[in-house]
Amino acid sequence: MLKFIVSMSLLGLGALASQPAFAADKPDTSYLVGGTESEVSLAWLEQLMQRMKTLPEFQAQEARIREAQYLAKGADRAIYNPELGLSYQNAPEDDTYSLSLSQTIDWGDKRAAASALALTQLMLLESDIAIERSRLYAEVLQALVDQSLAQKKLMFVRAQQNYGEQQLQIARQRAEVGDLSQTELNLMELEQASAISELALAQKALLDADTRILARFGRAELPFGSFADRLELPATEVPMPTLTSAGLQLELARLQVNQAKAQAAADPNISLNAEREGSDNKLGIGVSVPLQLRNDYSESIKAAMEAVTAASAQYQSIEMALKQQQQQFNYSLPRLKQSWLDWQQQALVAGRKAAELLGQRWRSGDLSTSDYLTSRRQLASSFQAGLELEAALYQSWLEWMGASGQLPGALPKIAVSQENVQ
Repeated sequence: MLKFIVSMSLLGLGALASQPAFAADKPDTSYLVGGTESEVSLAWLEQLMQRMKTLPEFQAQEARIREAQYLAKGADRAIYNPELGLSYQNAPEDDTYSLSLSQTIDWGDKRAAASALALTQLMLLESDIAIERSRLYAEVLQALVDQSLAQKKLMFVRAQQNYGEQQLQIARQRAEVGDLSQTELNLMELEQASAISELALAQKALLDADTRILARFGRAELPFGSFADRLELPATEVPMPTLTSAGLQLELARLQVNQAKAQAAADPNISLNAEREGSDNKLGIGVSVPLQLRNDYSESIKAAMEAVTAASAQYQSIEMALKQQQQQFNYSLPRLKQSWLDWQQQALVAGRKAAELLGQRWRSGDLSTSDYLTSRRQLASSFQAGLELEAALYQSWLEWMGASGQLPGALPKIAVSQENVQ
C-alpha cells in the first residue's frame, strides 16, 4: 500500500512540508509511512477460502457430487432382479398349484456399461464443479480487487482535494497581496470544485464495490492484501480443468455408444417351474429370448456414434481456443506486470521530484497558474494510469486462471510464495 500512497506525491504532496508563510499549518503526511506490499501477509487468503466454503453455491455443489456418487454406486448393481411367481387354479376334479422362479441374464453387459458411464459422469461433474469454483473464486477476488483499487483512488482523490484546498488558501492570500490575478484565483477555485466532484465520484465507486461484497458475504469489509507482485504464469505441465472436462465429455460420448450397444443386446430369460396337479408333481425349465425383428435399435447406436464425432470436434475446438487464449495470456501478463512495476518506480521517484518542483515554481511565480494546474492534471493522469495498469494486471490473471479452472490450485501457491518472502 505504501507504494501507492507515496505516489500521491504526484500531485505535489511532497512539497507540503516546505510551505511558505501563506500556509497556516504544516499538513499531516504520516500516511506516507508504512510497510511495503511485499510485507503484507496473505493470511487473509486462507480465511477467504474458508469463508467461501460456507456459500450456498458450495453447499449445492457438494450435494450434486453426493448425488452423482449415489448414482454411480447404484449403477454398479445388478440390472435385473429375480422374479417369483405363484398361481392357483381351482378345477372340478383336481386343484393346480404352481411356483415359478425366473431371472433375466444381462447378456449384453448393461451393468458394466452403466457403471462406466456413471463413473465418468461423476468425474465430469467433479471437473465441472472445479471450474465453477475457479470462476467463483475469480469473481470474488475481482470484487475485492475492485474494492481495494476504489479505496486507493478515494484516498488519492481525497488527498488531492485536501492539498488543493490548501493551495487555494495560498492563492487567496497571494491574491490579497497582489501576487496573483483574479483570473488565476478563479482557475484555482474551478480546479477545487472539480476536485470535489471527483471525490464524490470516487466515493460512489467505492460504494458500488462495497455493495458487490455485501451482496455475496453479507458484510462489506473483508480482509484483503495486494498480491499483484506475485502474479506469475502457471506451470506449463499443469493440466487445465477446462480441457479435462472437454476430454471427459468426449469419453462420455464413447461410453454412450457402448451403452447403446448394450441396450440393444437381447437378454435371455431363464425360468424354473414347479407344479402340482392333483397327485401329480411336475417340474419344468424355460428359456425365452427377445426377437429383435421389428426393431434392432441400430439407429440408437448410429446416433451415439455421431455424438462421438460431434464431441471429438468440440474437444478439438476447445483445445484450439484454449491454446490461443493461453498464448495471449502468456504474452500479455509479463508485459502488464513489467509496465506496472516500471510505473511504480517512476511514481515513487520521478513523480515526487516533479511535483515538488512544480509547487516551488508556482509559489515563486516562475510558473503560471494555468500551466501549474495543467501539470498537476498530467501527474494525476499518471497516477490514474498506474491504477488502470494494476487493474488490468489483476483482470488478465483472474480471468484466465478462473476460466481455465486453474485458480483454486494457484492460490495456495501464492500464499506459500508469500510465506517464503517474509
